[in-house]
Amino acid sequence: MTKSIYIATVEPRCGKSLISLGITDLLLRKTKKVGIFRPIISNGSNGSRDKNIDLILTHFGLDIAYEDTFAFHSREANELLGQGRHDDVLDKIIQKYKALEDRCDFVLCIGSDFVGESSAFEFDMNALIAKNLGAPILVVGHAANRSVAEAMTPVEIAIQTFLGRDCQILGTIINRVDPDKVAELGDALRQHLTDPGHFVSVIPTHKVLDSPTLAEIAEHLQAQVLFGGDQLGNQAFRYLVVAMQIQNYLPFLTENALVITPGDRADIILSTLQAHLSDNYPQVAGILLTGGLTPSPAVCQLLDGQPNLIPILSVETDTYDTATSIGTIRSYISADNRARIALSLKLFEQYVDTKALETRITSVKTPGMTPRMFLYHLMQKAKSPQMHIVLPEATDPRILNAAEILLDQDIVAITLLGNKNDVTRAIRQQGRRIDLTKVSIIDPPTSPQFFDYVETLYELRKSKGVTLDMARDLMTDGSYYGTMMVYKGDADGMVSGAIHTTEHTIRPALQFIKTKPNISVVSSVFFMCLEDRVLIYGDCAVNPDPTAEELAEIAISCAETSLAFGINPKLAMLSYSSGTSGKGREVEKVRKATQIAKDRRPDLLIEGPIQYDAAVDPRVAAKKMPDSNVAGQASVLIFPDLNTGNNTYKAVQRETGAIAIGPILQGLNRPVNDLSRGSTVDDVINTIVITAIQAQIEARNL
Repeated sequence: MTKSIYIATVEPRCGKSLISLGITDLLLRKTKKVGIFRPIISNGSNGSRDKNIDLILTHFGLDIAYEDTFAFHSREANELLGQGRHDDVLDKIIQKYKALEDRCDFVLCIGSDFVGESSAFEFDMNALIAKNLGAPILVVGHAANRSVAEAMTPVEIAIQTFLGRDCQILGTIINRVDPDKVAELGDALRQHLTDPGHFVSVIPTHKVLDSPTLAEIAEHLQAQVLFGGDQLGNQAFRYLVVAMQIQNYLPFLTENALVITPGDRADIILSTLQAHLSDNYPQVAGILLTGGLTPSPAVCQLLDGQPNLIPILSVETDTYDTATSIGTIRSYISADNRARIALSLKLFEQYVDTKALETRITSVKTPGMTPRMFLYHLMQKAKSPQMHIVLPEATDPRILNAAEILLDQDIVAITLLGNKNDVTRAIRQQGRRIDLTKVSIIDPPTSPQFFDYVETLYELRKSKGVTLDMARDLMTDGSYYGTMMVYKGDADGMVSGAIHTTEHTIRPALQFIKTKPNISVVSSVFFMCLEDRVLIYGDCAVNPDPTAEELAEIAISCAETSLAFGINPKLAMLSYSSGTSGKGREVEKVRKATQIAKDRRPDLLIEGPIQYDAAVDPRVAAKKMPDSNVAGQASVLIFPDLNTGNNTYKAVQRETGAIAIGPILQGLNRPVNDLSRGSTVDDVINTIVITAIQAQIEARNL
């Protein structure tokens, strides 16, 4: 029978999004076939999607139609229930749930939002639905602004009520707890909930999750966005109503405050913006102008000329009514807010005993290495021992976003290269939550190591005609400086290429990091995360037309990479024919490369030449190469040239939705990796993580 769990909150604002994210992430390490289901959702305005469902579907890329994830909108359900048609409501919920259950190994059900005057009724409906779906209940409460006793009371009442309705209780999680009370509340819960099988966890509150974005504030207040529409992701940690003169209100500014002031106070607007840019005052989230007043044309002209302006919003209501209304805003974890999602998953992993929870909720067996499993294992592997990665393109928004997430999860240590004022300004203007005490920012020309690096480069390259002046000029370049940090052991790896070419990134590495013994060519791999397995493609990024000898070397390097990342290497040397069926210069090159690779590494399983379909499809393999121990089950696919490899990986990525991680360079003595200039934040994160793992491997081999 398919496993399921029913998240039932005891009241509004318990943080079920965080719990849903954590449980879904946990389940996807076991199987890709996870479903999300809400029996009844709120009536979205303007046809908007349910926030909880949209978050899970979008972030995890679940292959489920939105319409299949719920049974009723609340208005429709209430009309039927008002007519006494309870059975009709329950029948449709079960029907929709069962249809989803048939397609999934596990279904995560999320109960009501408890919005409006029908909370008691919703509680009873959740109990009835969970019982009829046969789903054990995970009770979720919150302790925001509450004592331990106040937090426990609604949870205990809920548990007793559910038990009284013959529901199965899986456990309890209390969210949004004062960090100083986490241990006390956890102990109290375990003492009062005497069932030894009852799962208990307590998760502390975090201001990043509790604080609304400027976009949420604008939506709630129906505000007009006057300026800074590209930074509506900024979060307001505090609301500050300002009517004082400049010298009196500035001391009250705090980090990420939203300044609320009448729209005709140009002095407060301009001084707030100046304080935001000053190193002597905290970063401001935005400015909210009240009373339907907007700045004069002259002031607007001045603001229009400011780069990276923080959001300035305008509302029709007066200052008092605005401040009152803003206190009722709810903050959500949306699918586009990577920082909030990463923080939620971190808190869940840190404060929830996931092994105990997994034992309680599922016995799903892993069918293979799913993409989510692979990415999870990469993240866990990269954490220990923690490696130091240098990033030369320090002001690029994708680099800073990735750095924020990786630093927040304590995965790697990071050095950002660039002018310190420029980098810190970019961090502030982009609204990144990067603790400057945890990241190193180095401006190459002014660094203490600069002249030592120049001298080292000169000694290494003087035989190639490099003078001391040339070495000095080269070392001001981030790629050269970052690569030298890796060469000298001041960093463990480098990732670049978000705004530079591949040649610019890897040229320094080729010049003085050089290749490993017995390796003459640097090559690349892509980790292709397909629906049910992870394949390695090589070489799809570096060598245009390798010789047979180089192709054999690339194959062996790919096998080593495969082993290093936990993938059993079965190598397919690809061509347009399989076995002895074809002839021609390209086929002969692959045939020769296959023999060279087999001679050099008789311990590896290698087949070639072989066509792609025969390499990965057991049915085709049975017809074309029935005696092969690689055909139909290849995990490492070696392409004969760059044209074939690059086009194939992109075609597979686009047509199947596979996650393509790479290119990852192999063959260098120390890890240096190149990003595509079209990289996403996820691409940057994955490349940094893999670089860290490569550095761990190199450190073990020293």
